[in-house]
Amino acid sequence: MQVHVSDKKESLVFLLLIVLTALLILAFLLSAYLIPMKGLNALPHFVKWTLVAILGLTGMFVIITFSSLSWVVIAGRDSPVPFSRFLRTIAIRYFLPIFIAVGKLIGLSKQQVQHAFVGVNNRLVLHQCLNGKRPERILLLMPHCLQYSECPVKITYRVENCKRCGKCVIKDLLEISEKYGTALRVATGGTIARRIVIETKPELIIAVACERDLTSGIQDTTPLPVYGIFNRRPHGPCFNTQVDVKEIEAILKEIRGKG
Repeated sequence: MQVHVSDKKESLVFLLLIVLTALLILAFLLSAYLIPMKGLNALPHFVKWTLVAILGLTGMFVIITFSSLSWVVIAGRDSPVPFSRFLRTIAIRYFLPIFIAVGKLIGLSKQQVQHAFVGVNNRLVLHQCLNGKRPERILLLMPHCLQYSECPVKITYRVENCKRCGKCVIKDLLEISEKYGTALRVATGGTIARRIVIETKPELIIAVACERDLTSGIQDTTPLPVYGIFNRRPHGPCFNTQVDVKEIEAILKEIRGKG
């Protein structure tokens, strides 16, 4: 699996966020222990040491979780630490807002953090697919804003209704899905997207969306692997958006191994 320069940059950004976040959390836990120590001394020993134990166990959890996550970012695969995938799932679901806040402290925009997050996720998903059991059931999950805005055809629940006029990329996506034998669905929002995932039961999702929807979608579906591709918005958000179809086919070709 080839690692591009942009992938390395995103990995370094996300690794920096992991380290800084871990240090800030540990500093907070240390302060929570040191500052009230005099007050704790007035408490019964059982209460005092229970609080100390909670802070200590929390600190250990932070160290193990963030060390495991750092390994994932550097190596591009789950770490040898037991329960590594479980710890990664917790980090993906609950720590991204913290990473975004820490990113702002060092001058990174929300979108920069989201791009780094998705970049690291994609590298991990590809490694998982190429070095394990390759997924048979692949879902191409697309946003409805890729459809030509003046098109009268409803494709949300049945993308095959598309007349393939070529005014938007839905025609190309249908051809790719037929070529590689993958399911193709179009969703108007998160609720419908979740319903589609439940109905199709994919082993891998290749999803196209904006930064907000893509990161939240990856968080919602983890540990189900989702390879994320950001759409392009030359006309503004949610209106005649675009996507590089060649990138989608390249990912499918790499995973399926078909020319």
